[in-house]
Amino acid sequence: MQKTELIAALDADTMKAAGALIDKLEGTVKYFKIGSVLFTAAGPAAVDLVHKRGGKVFLDLKYHDIPNTVKGAVRHAAAMGVYSVSLHLSGGVEMLKACAELEKRPKLWGITVLTSFDEYNLFRAGFRCGIAKTVRNLTALGLANGADGVVCSPLEAADLKKLHDGKLKLVTPGIRPAALGDDQKRAVTPAEARAAGADFIVVGRPIIAAPDPAAAAAAIAKELK
Repeated sequence: MQKTELIAALDADTMKAAGALIDKLEGTVKYFKIGSVLFTAAGPAAVDLVHKRGGKVFLDLKYHDIPNTVKGAVRHAAAMGVYSVSLHLSGGVEMLKACAELEKRPKLWGITVLTSFDEYNLFRAGFRCGIAKTVRNLTALGLANGADGVVCSPLEAADLKKLHDGKLKLVTPGIRPAALGDDQKRAVTPAEARAAGADFIVVGRPIIAAPDPAAAAAAIAKELK
């Protein structure tokens, strides 16, 4: 079975809080996700914070715009030295190709369907094929146009693993060691995500909100082994 890496979400409001969390997770976590909250608050300094402590950055800003704009954003992300970026596969073929053709670029991880969506909410958003088919269609689009991986629920990962084994990395958020009753509609445990074929799992609140974040991260890392 493949190795599954843990990405800890730096879902903090300040650099001080982010730095404190990184320090607590030293030696357990190598990859950190920086999302729109921390990046809007601190900008590229948040990326530098992770790099100075020896970590790798998944810049999760979920780019979705006209091709030239997203290409420019990915170019600047590359200049910051991030490991990977996220972009919505629904942005289309030209957007994906524009980014994939950059000479120096981070890994491109394409968003399929957000894990906060269930069938009803996806339908209300205008997608009429259902979650499973929408994820398959968007994954095929990403694979054909330069994406290095896709971000999907662990519930779809097993299906994608069968269809595209070895061709794309599978990145799965919505990981919950136990039910939290939060906004994640399609969540599973770390072990279930690994069994489904996830190459990376993204974990936020189960680590951040834990009384001992280091112990929580260590328990998840142990479960992945």
